[in-house]
Amino acid sequence: MDQCVTVERELEKVLHKFSGYGQLCERGLEELIDYTGGLKHEILQSHGQDAELSGTLSLVLTQCCKRIKDTVQKLASDHKDIHSSVSRVGKAIDKHPGSWLPVGTLVAFLQCCLLCVSSCVGGLVASEPCQSLLNFDSDISSVGIDGCWQADSQRLLNEVMVEHFFRQGMLDVAEELCQESGLSVDPSQKEPFVELNRILEALKVRVLRPALEWAVSNREMLIAQNSSLEFKLHRLYFISLLMGGTTNQREALQYAKNFQPFALNHQKDIQVLMGSLVYLRQGIENSPYVHLLDANQWADICDIFTRDACALLGLSVESPLSVSFSAGCVALPALINIKAVIEQRQCTGVWNQKDELPIEVDLGKKCWYHSIFACPILRQQTTDNNPPMKLVCGHIISRDALNKMFNGSKLKCPYCPMEQSPGDAKQIFF
Repeated sequence: MDQCVTVERELEKVLHKFSGYGQLCERGLEELIDYTGGLKHEILQSHGQDAELSGTLSLVLTQCCKRIKDTVQKLASDHKDIHSSVSRVGKAIDKHPGSWLPVGTLVAFLQCCLLCVSSCVGGLVASEPCQSLLNFDSDISSVGIDGCWQADSQRLLNEVMVEHFFRQGMLDVAEELCQESGLSVDPSQKEPFVELNRILEALKVRVLRPALEWAVSNREMLIAQNSSLEFKLHRLYFISLLMGGTTNQREALQYAKNFQPFALNHQKDIQVLMGSLVYLRQGIENSPYVHLLDANQWADICDIFTRDACALLGLSVESPLSVSFSAGCVALPALINIKAVIEQRQCTGVWNQKDELPIEVDLGKKCWYHSIFACPILRQQTTDNNPPMKLVCGHIISRDALNKMFNGSKLKCPYCPMEQSPGDAKQIFF
């Protein structure tokens, strides 16, 4: 138990330092912004006046740069001190590997580590200990393709970033990016994201009315994609009425009429909701229906709404920018390693920087978006020009393998002794 107290004591010190460091960062950055903003205003006002002011202006700008540099160095020094405090918590845990620690203590320690890492990655500077911890590679240009960032590629990247900001509700950032990059975005592209973010913000504070209105107005399209969003929204609203006890009994019975269109597909769920009315007097939280009050269903309804709304708009659930960034984080270490091996062994022609990589990078099932079939004979993935072909016996090979294997008018399946005509093979679609 003494070991747990020691770890918790070190942890409290770290959390206290993090709180003070965050306030110091905000205050220091706000002062710098005000200072540089006032300086910019004075420069604009004095523009076009006496030429003698040029020397004074140079001195002022030098002082401004020095102040910014001093502030950054101060933040870096404070951050380095915080990192050493986080390390002490880890050492305190390592001293007693066999001791039992509360889950909350371990979670808090991990949160401290993540805060430390995020402040390095997202902040102004990274302290030397954190750089060694994260193993940052200063030069990743070796795994890039020369000339990939042409004008068209840069424009596409800007469009993806703008869409990502729209998805996140950061409309002002997206509009600023459009102005600086010269992109022209149709207002009709922005309006759906504005509405969806407004509804999501309401759901996060447990306000269902905007989402219900949206679901009712898009009922036909939601039914066409077999969505249960509207029913689950009505269900949540009904549960919120149940939480009011007998006071809302009449209103709950009246609202139950909204379940009528969903009676066929959600009969059991509706029966459970109606059965809970019996326990209004003693309270749902004291009844067998207490599971209806599970708070996780509010997070679930946000995910369901996001998925179904994106499906109606023809969009993926996740932002293409975030997906690409996550895939890059997984693939980049492997590519850097293989590039170093190629250079060390002087293997030429292994990486010709075409559309394929020298190694296979497993991004996990999360990044599987379409079916992939590899021909078992040629060991190549099928394409539109080389589609998969189903033989009469049921085995599947690629069209190129089919053309190479048949002899005369007969083809023998490579996996079974059945002979067949190549013309009987049929193209299949996944």
